[in-house]
Amino acid sequence: MTERRKETLVILGLFALLIMLFSRILFTHQIIRAPDILNEFYWGVRSMSDQPLAKLLSVNLSSAGWDMYTNSGFTNEGGGVAGNFLFTQKLIFWLFPRPASIAWYIVFHFFVGAAGVYCYCRLIGASRFASFLGGLIFVVAPENASLINAGHVMKIATISITPWAFYFFERGLQNKRVIFFLTSGIVLAFQFFHGHWQVAYYTCLAIGVYGIARSVGIIVKEPGGKKEIMRLLGLNTVLLVFFLTTVSISLLPLANWAKDTNRSGNAGGRVTASAGDVRQTNAVMNREEAMSWSLPPEEIAAFVIPGMFGLSRQEGGENPKNIESYYWGRMVFTQTVSYMGLLPWLLLPLPLIFRRDRYTWLALSAVVVGILFSMGKYTPFYNLLFDYFPGINRFRVPKMIMFIPVMGLGVLSALAVDLLLDPAVRTSRAFKRYVIGVVVLPIVLLVLVGVEVTTGNFWVNKFIDIIGQPTRYEPQSDKLVLQRWNNLINETWIAAGLAAIFAVVFAMYQRGKLAAKMLPFVLIGLFLVDTGRVNSKFMFLVDEPHKAATVQAPDIAFLAKQPKEFRALPLGGDPMPYIASRIPVMFTSNPVQQQRWQEFLDNFNLASTMPDILNVRYVVATKEQYEQDKAALAGKYVPVFTSPNGAMMVLENKTVLPKAWLAPVAVQVQNPADVLGALQNPQFQPSIIAIVESPPPIPMLGPGATLPGTGPGQVRINKYEAEKIDLDAAVTMNSMLVMGEKYYKGWKATVDGKIAEIYPVNHVLRGIYLTPGMHKVEMVFDPTPFKIGKYLTLVSFAVFALFLGREVWLARRAKGAGA
Repeated sequence: MTERRKETLVILGLFALLIMLFSRILFTHQIIRAPDILNEFYWGVRSMSDQPLAKLLSVNLSSAGWDMYTNSGFTNEGGGVAGNFLFTQKLIFWLFPRPASIAWYIVFHFFVGAAGVYCYCRLIGASRFASFLGGLIFVVAPENASLINAGHVMKIATISITPWAFYFFERGLQNKRVIFFLTSGIVLAFQFFHGHWQVAYYTCLAIGVYGIARSVGIIVKEPGGKKEIMRLLGLNTVLLVFFLTTVSISLLPLANWAKDTNRSGNAGGRVTASAGDVRQTNAVMNREEAMSWSLPPEEIAAFVIPGMFGLSRQEGGENPKNIESYYWGRMVFTQTVSYMGLLPWLLLPLPLIFRRDRYTWLALSAVVVGILFSMGKYTPFYNLLFDYFPGINRFRVPKMIMFIPVMGLGVLSALAVDLLLDPAVRTSRAFKRYVIGVVVLPIVLLVLVGVEVTTGNFWVNKFIDIIGQPTRYEPQSDKLVLQRWNNLINETWIAAGLAAIFAVVFAMYQRGKLAAKMLPFVLIGLFLVDTGRVNSKFMFLVDEPHKAATVQAPDIAFLAKQPKEFRALPLGGDPMPYIASRIPVMFTSNPVQQQRWQEFLDNFNLASTMPDILNVRYVVATKEQYEQDKAALAGKYVPVFTSPNGAMMVLENKTVLPKAWLAPVAVQVQNPADVLGALQNPQFQPSIIAIVESPPPIPMLGPGATLPGTGPGQVRINKYEAEKIDLDAAVTMNSMLVMGEKYYKGWKATVDGKIAEIYPVNHVLRGIYLTPGMHKVEMVFDPTPFKIGKYLTLVSFAVFALFLGREVWLARRAKGAGA
């Protein structure tokens, strides 16, 4: 059997093992119970799976994308259009039955990540079996596997590509061939295309550090290294430039889009709705908000005792029976666990003792620096980066970088297994001391159990403020502290028992009572049992959402028949089923919002004119909500539909404004707070008055002016589409044409064929000044950064294709010469 076939068989074996380990979520008609999946991701999958394959696989780069159904109009300026290139995603969602296709997509990417670590470990000299373990650790370690619990599908997909970036980069550094630097750039770009930009950003940071460290090592330590300075500098520059051009179709639009969002130095929270208001909570991400998801230093103990601070549950559904205590640590909350298995930590010292080469130090740096980074606000290190390093302050959840330490542990474990199987290592005194250290660990843990049992009252009283703190899942009760402390003791017992088993295995091997051929299988078996116990707590299934049934909910069926020019506002419910039925919805809960829109939501009031100017014609409420707020809503909102069971009601807004109107009065107000205050004033007349932010370029009436009886004119909508609006305006006096659509810089307008400026009006809407006469107005969503980025990416693809074709030609030429 050839070496290539052996490698293929091992990688396929890795895939088969992952299918077995995650079979619970694969071979089922149910869906992973995670809000991010049930409320968001599922609906996109449903849309893809319903499309013909030819249409699904087509690539459409003509439009930057303005979603008219979501959030009163939503875009990231084309930053997500690169999803057209994710053909494996499309195929999986089309081929596999819904909803299990989501789990297959997750496991496929786990395999991609595991195979990447495997190939990297093989590249740096690890054996097949050792590399197999390294790849397995990367995806089975609960730190990564528990992302299933949170429903972070695209985060998993993005993480899985990281090892391949390192693999191709390392190949380029070893042979100094430009094709591998270009391939690494392509891989990094495709990682970015998967949509989790924070993970992609952290990968780029890690690649940058890796490239500097490896290049310096080559120059300093390798023979003739000093002569390679300019070549290495050039190749690394090629990687950087090629990555930036390839990713431009996403990076340029997103960079422009982010300038006006609450992540342009601030950060937003979640939007909540009730019959009284809609509010974007935690709207300003200050320093504390940005660092709330920092790993508390004491939780490093959870690397050995996984349930020490409780284990996280999901945000939806009943409480799982196999979690005795939910997370009660100092982070705001977490749906994942920081555990990576005990085996990688036991193996980590071996490369430090017996193989202190560049790869050992690089992998160790990934572990140490990654953990230090994840501690966020608890370290000066991260605080300095937050203040001075570009991009760090755009993201929250510093703990998200933990996939880098997991990869580092996988690589170190692979190197360690080969050392374990080396007879010279096994018979050395240093190895005997290492085994003693392994044996000491369960003893230390047993002593810790004794301390917890005998002095529990002291520690509970000392840290009662933390241990007794109720959470969103566990309310205050007399049993709460006892439950958490007993769980801590039980988890320590389990960790001590597992450590003892490992100690026995290592001791038997050191004494020759366990064959070297059996050792790797025993270690992998114990690792899978260890991590499987934890991972089983994070894989819950429920039935496919009832909203996916072919029969629409009555209120949705009613609204689906209404004109698309008007919007609906579901109060306290999930907006996604409405959007899936192509019903324009006023808002959706997004962590990143346009700054103007966020401020509008913070001040939103149903009783004001704010719903009117946004064309919110329908409000959906439960019967209980309506009865509770009937007095406040009466007069403005009238019931027009009640579901057959009487549970849901649709209310019609009788003061809603049309899609476009002419306002003859302009009032300049520069302070957003004043604008938002005026919009909430019941006396404000948005059909007459336009609140603008700069002096009008044409004479306009002021407040209190007498209006002609005929009014300012009429507006007729000819075409209303997501990215194009055509209308005719018959104007009798200087007026502001106001659209019930969000103001956004990517929109461009013409009036009678001439370019016209779009102005922000009423804080969130768009407007155009018109003079008397008949005018044809066109608005098109056509952001320039997207167009530039698209062509740069396409050129990069063409360049890569040329270099790849050159490599194929050279390979065939070499093969022919050899023959």
